Amino acid sequence: MSPRTGRPTDNPKGERLSIRIDDECSKILTEYCSKNNVNKGEAVREGIKRLKDDEKK
Repeated sequence: MSPRTGRPTDNPKGERLSIRIDDECSKILTEYCSKNNVNKGEAVREGIKRLKDDEKK
């Protein structure tokens, strides 16, 4: 069996995260993704990075 191939990246995403969110959070996330033309994974990564930025303040 050969290894999986795909687009090369400088930032591989090897960690998988599975969470449950309530309806309000789902609506907020969906609206954010539509407005900013990003997928849910990218939106969550942006949110996590903002948490780090907030701690620096």
